[in-house]
Amino acid sequence: MHLEEATWTDVADCETDLAVLPVGSTEQHGPHAPLGTDVFTAEAVADAALERIDREVIRAPAVPVGIAEEHRHFPGTMWVSPDTFRAYVRESVDSLAHHGFDRVVIVNGHGGNVDALREVAATITRHDDAYAVPFTWFEAVGEHASEMGHGGPLETALLRQCCPDLVREDRVEDAKAGAAERWGEWVSYANLAVDSAEFTENGVVGDPTAGDEKLGAELLEVAAAALERLLEAVAERDVSGPERR
Repeated sequence: MHLEEATWTDVADCETDLAVLPVGSTEQHGPHAPLGTDVFTAEAVADAALERIDREVIRAPAVPVGIAEEHRHFPGTMWVSPDTFRAYVRESVDSLAHHGFDRVVIVNGHGGNVDALREVAATITRHDDAYAVPFTWFEAVGEHASEMGHGGPLETALLRQCCPDLVREDRVEDAKAGAAERWGEWVSYANLAVDSAEFTENGVVGDPTAGDEKLGAELLEVAAAALERLLEAVAERDVSGPERR
């Protein structure tokens, strides 16, 4: 059930304690991919998993702005501080839990959110009346995870699969030409670069031409299957806490 499409009476009749909260970012993804890439991909994986699972799950509206100041040099990028992001996610989960949806999987599409989501999920689980687990889709695609980049093959492939009209196909070659090979500028295992504009001409990392629709279908299938397994585990887990057992 998508909350934004439901009425409050629909929600009142819903018999589940399980919810997903997609989170992403509104940030540059090169000249070929939309600013909402991280939101669209998180939503696509969440929805695909909900189609697979044989139980009722609430799907909350996505959080569209995340921790993305590293892309501030590219117009259209929006960001909030880590503290603001953690607080927003925590309070969003708290409002779900208030209505009985107190097992929440946070489905993430943005690398810059990963650390904050790990922290806030632990805080929620330890201190609030809810149990929260973060899931980042591009970490759950098996052997493809190492190909992630930024606006590169994985994101371009998944966009071509879930919302192809938003990919500017006439700009993909230019995106490749101005891309960096890897994220950051590394010396002695340390990244010297703070912002993405320091190491990528057009915001892209990786080769977007390698991300075709066939790969996108595979990514969606693998990520959705992983999320389905996680949702089942969260639904069945004893979350009473060791101190209360």
